[in-house]
Amino acid sequence: MFSSARCLLRSCFSAINVGPTSSFASTSAFASSSSAVFPHVLNKARRYATEANTPQQSPSEVNAALARTSVLYKTYKPITPGIRHLKRPLTPHLYQGRPLRELTVALRKRGGRNHHGHITVRHRGGGHKQRIRIIDFMRTESGPCDVVRIEYDPGRSAHIALIKNRNPELAGGNVWSYILAPDNLRAGDVVESFRQGIPDGLVPGFVDSKNLRGNALGEDGGEQQSQSASTASLALGVLRSLTIKPGNVVPLRLIPPGTIIHNIALNPQGRAVLVRSAGTFGQVVAHEESGKYSQVRLQSGEVRKVLQDCVATIGKVSNPLWKNRNLGKAGRSRWLGRRPHVRGMAMNRNDHPHGGGRGKSKGNKQPRSVWGWIAKGVRTRKPGPKGPKNSNKMVIRERPRGKEKRGP
Repeated sequence: MFSSARCLLRSCFSAINVGPTSSFASTSAFASSSSAVFPHVLNKARRYATEANTPQQSPSEVNAALARTSVLYKTYKPITPGIRHLKRPLTPHLYQGRPLRELTVALRKRGGRNHHGHITVRHRGGGHKQRIRIIDFMRTESGPCDVVRIEYDPGRSAHIALIKNRNPELAGGNVWSYILAPDNLRAGDVVESFRQGIPDGLVPGFVDSKNLRGNALGEDGGEQQSQSASTASLALGVLRSLTIKPGNVVPLRLIPPGTIIHNIALNPQGRAVLVRSAGTFGQVVAHEESGKYSQVRLQSGEVRKVLQDCVATIGKVSNPLWKNRNLGKAGRSRWLGRRPHVRGMAMNRNDHPHGGGRGKSKGNKQPRSVWGWIAKGVRTRKPGPKGPKNSNKMVIRERPRGKEKRGP
């Protein structure tokens, strides 16, 4: 039996060596005929390295629609309990290196204690060593500035941008500065500060003046009484196209109603103090006819009056996905310098008003803080229009509370 098998194999090899041309022709003929009758035969054939240069097929409409969906957060395979629920926003545009040393100062840890050694802020202590980034909230230097890179700041939830002023006459310390990065600001963009007003010659036919305020801006058109209304409106449109850009600092008197803003100052010569957290924004609601105040809606929903000579930055604060992050484990809170927060009901009677007793009970007491202040139902802020007379003149409409906040 084995001898007959050897003879059969020998005869096959000899047939292959004798007639390679004829066998290749028969094979190609069979392939062409089988592809016409059985098209799936070639699809199931083995793929070789020479076929790697063939162009890939274009995706179908369904695949193209799915390809447009972007992943917003980075999650991890749960190989350890600490990363099972870890969720971080994707930030591939952030600079991976160290910050500019000249624009940072050392952060000395105090553990929430004052100069007497008394704890004034609870649940603080430990954490990784950090350096404070010096942020320019004034933006007094005019002229175009190039955005060099977007960086992470451990001292705030928003991202920061390193900018370089193009003015060659500035001193070395004023050329570089950090600013809060607006949303969608990237390296290579250009930002500018118009805190001192619109420079002459920026827009032909427009001359800036302190008398140009709010609604009167569109009527006067730059105090050019001789020019026509169409020329004035054209100059105003060109002005807004050049100044109303994310990252530009513009006085409120030159910002049209409905514009999204952040970094709002409350003093014409002061720094920005409002709307600086990640993902927050305000909106210019209206300009008063008197020309002194502008109405601005803040992130909380409160509408308040701000002097029109105050400045604001155009756009929305960066890193809007920060609020949906998940640290994943308690250790990451400790890395950030946060110590555990103990409930009052878990304490002793001499440590908290809710402490003591048997079991999980606070003794039918009204919720209070550790110092005995009523925690719910008592207002701690100066009331607005609904409160006492002259309590807070700048607030036009308070932020929504209770049923108003929850909606119908």
